[in-house]
Amino acid sequence: MDIIYGRNAVKAAIKSGRSIDKVIAAKELSDPSVREILALAAQRHIPIVRADKRKLDSLSMPFGHDHKPANHQGVVAVAAAKDYASLDDVFSLAERRGESPFVVILDGITDEGNLGSIIRSAEVLGAHGVIMGKRRSASLSAAAYKASSGAAEILPVVKVTNIGAAIDELKAKNVWIVGADMDGEDIAGIDLKGAVALVVGSEGEGLSRLVRQSCDFLARIPMKGQTGSLNAAVAAAVIMYEKTRQDAHA
Repeated sequence: MDIIYGRNAVKAAIKSGRSIDKVIAAKELSDPSVREILALAAQRHIPIVRADKRKLDSLSMPFGHDHKPANHQGVVAVAAAKDYASLDDVFSLAERRGESPFVVILDGITDEGNLGSIIRSAEVLGAHGVIMGKRRSASLSAAAYKASSGAAEILPVVKVTNIGAAIDELKAKNVWIVGADMDGEDIAGIDLKGAVALVVGSEGEGLSRLVRQSCDFLARIPMKGQTGSLNAAVAAAVIMYEKTRQDAHA
């Protein structure tokens, strides 16, 4: 995770078009220069968080000296470890490989370790890209980047303002949307061959209501044990493998 601190530096980063996951401003500040930065962030659909000054002190501490935080001036931006790709990049990769688009959509995955693991599995199992939302989502931080074991450098990772709109765009390109849901059909009985986007929800809440309604099919992984569920990253890998297995036997 790249931390940008100080009003001029944050403003310049936003204006440059750099991939920024969120802007954090001290909640007690409301002067014109801070309002200008927050307005710029809002125009570019960058999430804004108001936090106690101690949070900003903690984020900028590694850049200070004499055990004091760097002078963040009440504003910090959290930038991705790598620039995000676009949906066009995902389709271009599928076209270069001569394959039908295979996409993984993350709806509310907030753990950075899980994010990195899913990106790693997606790359290994032949997906052409991973899509996640700007809100209710982990960042492509240094921790997520490391957990991907290099896959984040290879596979397009797309961050969108609205997952529902991204699903509509995929549907317009004849991509079937399959959501992972405990109330769905047994995944082995669903045809996953061809152009497919697999949607994985958060561990605690699963798919959000609107995203669930946007799915063409809901698929579940049969369970035999007593714990009743799988870690989100593991569940995503199982579903991706089933998709790859079906394609191989087509």
